[in-house]
Amino acid sequence: MNSTPRQAFFGYWQKVTLILLCVTMTCFYWADTEIIALEPWSELQRIGLGFLSPNFLATEYLLEAVWQTVSFALLGVAAGLLFGAPVALFYNRPAVAAACAFIRSIHELFWALLFLQVFGLSPLTGVLAIALPYGATFARVFSDILQQAPIYTLQNIPANTDKVSRYIYGRFAHVMNEIKAYVRYRFECALRSSAILGFVGMPTLGFYLESAFRQGHYHQGAALLILFIIMIGSIPFWCRSKLLPLYFIAALWLLPEITTIDGSLVWRFLSDDIFPPMFQSHSMELLLDDRWRLFAKWFYDIVTEQALPGILATVLLAVAALGFSYLLALLMTTLSFRPLTGTIIARINNFVLLILRSVPEYIFAYIFMLLLGPSMLPAIIALAIHNGALVAYLTGRQSTTTSFSCHFNGKIDGYAYDILPRIYPNMMALLFYRFEVILRETAILGMLGVATLGFYIDSNFSEIRFNGALVLIGATALLNILIDIASRRLLVKGSLSHKPC
Repeated sequence: MNSTPRQAFFGYWQKVTLILLCVTMTCFYWADTEIIALEPWSELQRIGLGFLSPNFLATEYLLEAVWQTVSFALLGVAAGLLFGAPVALFYNRPAVAAACAFIRSIHELFWALLFLQVFGLSPLTGVLAIALPYGATFARVFSDILQQAPIYTLQNIPANTDKVSRYIYGRFAHVMNEIKAYVRYRFECALRSSAILGFVGMPTLGFYLESAFRQGHYHQGAALLILFIIMIGSIPFWCRSKLLPLYFIAALWLLPEITTIDGSLVWRFLSDDIFPPMFQSHSMELLLDDRWRLFAKWFYDIVTEQALPGILATVLLAVAALGFSYLLALLMTTLSFRPLTGTIIARINNFVLLILRSVPEYIFAYIFMLLLGPSMLPAIIALAIHNGALVAYLTGRQSTTTSFSCHFNGKIDGYAYDILPRIYPNMMALLFYRFEVILRETAILGMLGVATLGFYIDSNFSEIRFNGALVLIGATALLNILIDIASRRLLVKGSLSHKPC
């Protein structure tokens, strides 16, 4: 007799979702989410009045700040493409993949803090801070996209064709649209990264935005935030392929003047400042055994007093934010499906998604800290809102191109039965990809006082302890790499579970 294979009560993604929600609630329980704000309403009233009457003329050098935001993003993405596109061809080599994973695991803000010690407030600092992690990301994503290209074209290419031509005509031609779409998406991300670089002194919108909110100039801050949202939302209108060469030339021509680099300071930073204190030039009189003994104690103190508490806080914060991002993404993806909710609700939802994904997490966290006090809760909410909206935006675009069958009845049960199973694996893939990004984004929130790894790294830079900062940056990179490996395994298992028997 033929026996029918027994079907599991829960599918793969149902199990992953349940585990995610359980882990999220556990992390949220252990996280510092105490509400300790006293009288936030007067400050929130001022913020609300600022958004009702924004002052677009209050910021000096406004047009220059807008252009520098665009130019840093454009040049950073271009430089990242020059690095990442060739590396994607041999990304499958373990050493290359490991190096790229390390580079992209370090937040642009940390790269900027490192380059500040070498180049100062120079355009090179902003461009390189974006180019390095973006280039490593391009290498990984382009490699994944190229592997999905069909192989039948390669089989029809003459055997003596060179490797470059085989890749261009046999693989790249099939996935060119996917690569172009991803580059456009990364450019939108680069605009946010460029704005965030203003938090460390680069002349972008973020510099004036942070200054306005910190000083309580909410009419000015609201105007800058509205302008930034308009900039993100209007990308399809002003960022056309035909205009990119003109933008690129203008970006190079109008960059701020590159400051003079003091070679002696650069050499001191590279040959002395980044080494542990006992191996620096002022400790040369110590015996070698004493140096290693002091190094062991120094390293142990950093690991136990900063790295481990920072890692624990970072993981608790990131996992809690990931779970709430999932809930928000699931809700707003459903609202954006027009056959279910109607045109009006879908358009309102898309407008809200534009706002939520455009506002930097730093600003969200600052506002929620006024309301809830200095704890992990404002950071969790800020990360969940931004990343959940971004995942919902990308998944919603997929749902609009998904054809539904005759089983769809225009109600929520029809949506859950016919549409959601088709877009759910992609939504989860985006969510776990954003988990790596959430870990990196805790760096920004650490500058607000949340005791994540970013907080300890920023403290070390502020106290000119570059050696300690490098150790903690290494811990951050290792944590991101481990999370990346785990998330990729989950996604591979998920794709295998959906293959036909």
